[in-house]
Amino acid sequence: MDNRFQGRVDSRPVATVDIDEGLRKHMLRVYNYMTLGLGLTGAVAYAVVSVPALRDLFYVMQGNVLVGVKPMAYVAMFAPLAFILVISFGINRMKASTAQLLFWLFAAAMGASLSNILLVYTGVSVARTFFVTAAAFGALSLYGYTTKRDLTAMGKFLFMGMIGLFLAMIVNLFMQAPALQFAISAIGVLIFAGLTAYDTQKIKEMYLEADSSEIAGKKAIMGALKLYLDFILMFQFLLYFMGGRE
Repeated sequence: MDNRFQGRVDSRPVATVDIDEGLRKHMLRVYNYMTLGLGLTGAVAYAVVSVPALRDLFYVMQGNVLVGVKPMAYVAMFAPLAFILVISFGINRMKASTAQLLFWLFAAAMGASLSNILLVYTGVSVARTFFVTAAAFGALSLYGYTTKRDLTAMGKFLFMGMIGLFLAMIVNLFMQAPALQFAISAIGVLIFAGLTAYDTQKIKEMYLEADSSEIAGKKAIMGALKLYLDFILMFQFLLYFMGGRE
């Protein structure tokens, strides 16, 4: 019997095995943070629309119909952006525990910001869109993790597309053009689908076995934040096509 290939797996350098195991733990930590963040967002959104005192703080209702928003709704709308800027620009100066706390506060603020979705769209269509987004996200993130192709060039193209997308969204705030909104939503789905794969690859490449627990914790939070935003934005753009209004 030819024994040339026996023991090949066992003969892998210990360092390589350790790196692979460390990377898997790091990515699992990133996904866990992201998933818990999405869960917190959903819980806060549900609480805002379900608890009358909270709902009245943000929205003007006639029965179960949303007819207007209050100033607190605008505060909730811009609060997540403030958290993103603080985490992104201050991550090197803050402790990992502080970054983690800010991430949870950001996820809660996103819940308040997105709560109007539950008043505008039917629960069934929101749930359907969420599960479609989750399936697409899982497949795209798995591709980004496993592919040998360098996605850097694609990432640069997607980033420029994202800037153009947000400029178009600002323009459409004033134009309110259905055709432009359709194009924005379609392009938005494609951009954040691509960014899901790109960001996953970059999070994987940022992992270093030699990182201290403090640095590794910060990298996990930043990775979770990026993937969380990819998921939420892809979900919102898909909701334009799949959401059934109340």
